[in-house]
Amino acid sequence: MNQTQIAEYQNFAREKLGFEFHDIDLLITALTHRSYVNEHRASVKEHNERLEFLGDAVLELVTSDFLYRNYQQPEGIMTAWRAALVRTESIGAAGEELGYAPLVRLSKGEKHGSDRAHAVILADCFEAVIGAIYLDQGYDTAAAFIAKHILVKIDQILADGSWRDPKSYLQELAQHHDSATPSYRVLGEDGPDHDKTFTVGVFVAGKQRGRGTGHSKQEAEGAAAAEAVKYYLRRQS
Repeated sequence: MNQTQIAEYQNFAREKLGFEFHDIDLLITALTHRSYVNEHRASVKEHNERLEFLGDAVLELVTSDFLYRNYQQPEGIMTAWRAALVRTESIGAAGEELGYAPLVRLSKGEKHGSDRAHAVILADCFEAVIGAIYLDQGYDTAAAFIAKHILVKIDQILADGSWRDPKSYLQELAQHHDSATPSYRVLGEDGPDHDKTFTVGVFVAGKQRGRGTGHSKQEAEGAAAAEAVKYYLRRQS
């Protein structure tokens, strides 16, 4: 990697993270996927999975500490809130907002992977970046980074009920408002068998209240239920 390329990573750290890395190689490694190492074995030795392992632990500790200190709730509730905050979709979205996708080093094959695969890669990189920040700048800086990009989402998660299992939550809402039980129906299937996408509708009292897609019927049902939950929450407000 030449000096111009290295400068791109340092500029990202300065502009998006608010500091310069003492060891910029940590950030570069955090944004290096295993596939890139496999394709460049002669020049690149390390991918981001060890940093991801460390960052995942720091993320869980910071999130747990925040919830414990700020909310008087049972363990089971706080566990569900934490899971909602640190799930792949949440941290992947935080990675999108940071805009480091162009800096992620991938093999040629992975660059042409599915949107779903890219979302997982961005989420993994987010945890690896946390690990890099922790090693380079210390716990407090890593915690501030997590607070800025993850913990700020707690109010929205609590407001829209997305921390709850959407199918169970929908059943409660449907029973309360319509005295009916939701039913799910596959509306369509697309794609080859190894990468099929399902579209599912959820119906309450004969009316479609949500629609969702996923790579399994269960995933699509969850997405449909989440959309239906939003309908009932709007109806309540």
